[in-house]
Order: sequence, then structure tokens, then C-alpha cells
Amino acid sequence: QVQLVESGGGLVQAGGSLRLSCAASGRTFSTYAMGWFRQAPGKEREFVASINSSGGRTYYADSMKGRFTISRDNAKNTVYLQMNSLKPEDTAIYYCAAGTWTTMIFQARIDYWGQGTQVPVSS
Repeated sequence: QVQLVESGGGLVQAGGSLRLSCAASGRTFSTYAMGWFRQAPGKEREFVASINSSGGRTYYADSMKGRFTISRDNAKNTVYLQMNSLKPEDTAIYYCAAGTWTTMIFQARIDYWGQGTQVPVSS
């Protein structure tokens, strides 16, 4: 079992930055690919970014490339999402997830989800 707990969300102004963290319990964190997803009000949940188990490979949704950076520290069982140049349209609940690298972008074969952290971006 892996439990995921996100933190770091909160109100931020447009153009600002925020770093989200997702702490995982359990001894198997380093065997999972990790991802970040978000769900804006009234919209479906969408893929944001993913990182493979070793941290050597990352993948981003097109709208996040160049602004968001995903990273992980397997010694600390934590995955991060650095978000820069935030826009009001980035307002959403952000979720971290543990699963399979090759299918995470499709939200498939996700084994664990966090409870989410809210990120409101004011204009």
C-alpha cells in the first residue's frame, strides 16, 4: 500500500510560482512512476506531468512545458511539481498519483491517488 499526501497549494497571483509536494508512505515508492494531474472547476481531470521511477525521464502536457517541472527524491519518498508563470487558467485541484510510466498520460493503470491540493490563481 502507498498513501500519497499533497501539500503546498494555496492562493497565488498570476505570474507567481508555487511548489507542490507529494509525500508517499510505504517502501515501494521508488518502484512507481509518479504523475501530477489537475481538475479545474467544471472540467474533467487532466494530465499535467509524469516522471519515471528513477527520475530519469519526464513528460509534460503541452500547455505546461517550459512552466512546470516535475522532480522526485526517492530517498525522501517525495515527488514535486514546480509551477512558474502561473495563469488564472491553472486554477485547479492538483492531484499526485502513482502508477505505470507508459500509461500514466492516459490516466490508466493508476494504482494510487492523493487527496488533492487546491491552487487558486488570481488575476
